[in-house]
Amino acid sequence: MASIFYAFIILIFVAVVLAFEGLYLWWNSRHGASARRIESRIRALSAGDPVQQEHSTILKRRTLRDANAFEKLVMSVPQLRPLDSLIQQSGLHWSVARLVGMSCAIPLVVFAATLFTRAPLALSAAGSLVMGAMPYLYVTYVRSKRLDKLQRQLPDAADTISRALRAGHSFPSAIGIVSTEFAEPTAGEFRITFEEINYGVPLNEALSNLVKRVPIRDLPYFVIAVLIQRETGGNLAEVLDGIASLIRERYKLFDKVRVLAAEGKMSAWVLGLLPFVTAAAMMALNPKFLAVLWEDPAGLKLIGVLAVMMVSGIFWMRQIIRIRV
Repeated sequence: MASIFYAFIILIFVAVVLAFEGLYLWWNSRHGASARRIESRIRALSAGDPVQQEHSTILKRRTLRDANAFEKLVMSVPQLRPLDSLIQQSGLHWSVARLVGMSCAIPLVVFAATLFTRAPLALSAAGSLVMGAMPYLYVTYVRSKRLDKLQRQLPDAADTISRALRAGHSFPSAIGIVSTEFAEPTAGEFRITFEEINYGVPLNEALSNLVKRVPIRDLPYFVIAVLIQRETGGNLAEVLDGIASLIRERYKLFDKVRVLAAEGKMSAWVLGLLPFVTAAAMMALNPKFLAVLWEDPAGLKLIGVLAVMMVSGIFWMRQIIRIRV
């Protein structure tokens, strides 16, 4: 009996280990790094050239094949499809359904939390709607940071391609070198272009897809230089060196302007946040002191006038300190 008992314990242990191993393999195949990389490539290709409708349709079907009903419903709305490109450009491993779901769930949670406070119902509803935009603003912020990093890495990528061309490599091979030897996120975007060329996509269309996936200012000049060189000939390496030098000089000037505008930006942040911080402190110390603002009709009118003046002032200061180079 003892041997049977021990054998039973060992079999249960093996079954539990195999069950956990099976769960891990299933999770890794659906949500692991390799699965996320493949899904990111498919979504990047599907968000590329809209001219190739047939290939885009196949890729999007492949992306949504295992999607649930809510994801399919969200992606069926034409107005929400640009969010897919926005998420792809941000580099986040989100889906449109997740972004929409978070934007709908956060206002409900915030509104339910504010019901336990003494804040007026209209103010709670307005604050909840503002909080609902936070996921979209976060994606936009991450997208701007990623595109700025791509913009700053572009001169080094152009130099790498130029050196590869001087060493005797072809242009597609030079793109492959950037995709393997360069840092992210530039390496990932050029890797997609390199794979498109290997899969038979013409070079012109592959570079056009790169411009559509990465909407930064200087990348079209890089692509136009390559396309013109293919049509007319010339020394592409020298052209790329000139583009890289021009981008670097422009960024030097931009950094100088940013330093000079730093004081104005700090003043804008302080003036914009000071009323809210002061109101929050007063609400915490003496809630009845500010209650007159939403209990008295004149107070509501004052809040409306102040809100309009603050919004106009914020936009005015933004236009002053936003200098394009």
